[in-house]
Amino acid sequence: MTTFSNVTVVGAGVLGAQIAFQIASHGVAVRAWDVDADAVAAAEGRLRSIVEQYVADLGDEHRQAAEEAVAGIVFTTDLAEAVADADLVVEAVPETLELKQGVYARLAAAAPERTVFATNSSTLLPSQLADATGRPEKFLALHFANHIWRQNTAEVMGSPRTDPAVFDQVVAFAGEIGMVPIPLHKEQPGYVLNSLLVPFLGAASELVLRGVADPETIDATWRIGTGAPMGPFQIFDVVGLRTAWAISAASDEEGAQLWADHLKTNYLDQGKLGVESGEGFYSYR
Repeated sequence: MTTFSNVTVVGAGVLGAQIAFQIASHGVAVRAWDVDADAVAAAEGRLRSIVEQYVADLGDEHRQAAEEAVAGIVFTTDLAEAVADADLVVEAVPETLELKQGVYARLAAAAPERTVFATNSSTLLPSQLADATGRPEKFLALHFANHIWRQNTAEVMGSPRTDPAVFDQVVAFAGEIGMVPIPLHKEQPGYVLNSLLVPFLGAASELVLRGVADPETIDATWRIGTGAPMGPFQIFDVVGLRTAWAISAASDEEGAQLWADHLKTNYLDQGKLGVESGEGFYSYR
């Protein structure tokens, strides 16, 4: 038995779908919400793809369990229905402060008083969202990395207003669903992982913007020079170029704005979203 028996994932995009799968695959009842029928259909397609990735990583003997986990996830476009019996809500909507605040205002009105809220935000601090939740003492961040079952860290970060008992519950739950909990002792933009990753990706994007080298050359240099399995632009494709654009577009820094424009013009406007669309900096078709 897990700490939370009924979990709702709000936003079933690239990472939201993985979160729903990871939780469901550990025997927890999962509901997943997204904005409309098209978004739900896209999420269902992502889950079918996740099964194939999961089986490729862990072996075909895990296929039946993975398919059963996916089959057990209940989708809905009705937010009140999605959270009516939730013990924990994991929010994974796009990285826009106003959008997240609006979603939490709706969640606050619909979810039971007992429900704990957790954001998967990569860049926003819990304290930026706490007031919108209506329950700051039951709100914190629970951040997953892409390919959850393989890169299985779960960074847990509260605000100064988070109840320590709630923090401990979420740490425990992360371990129960196969993650390695990473408790943070104070708020930090980017947590541990992205505090290291974002400057790395920023340095790579600056090399491209300045015309120093192309993405393939930069990636090859990093792989050969460090023995790492992927270069920065391969990582961009895995994270998703929409997420990379949203983070850059939200920054006040000139370089970040230039990178956001570069991504939009050369990739997003052409439907190149990274691995999820089959093409980004590289082709995966």
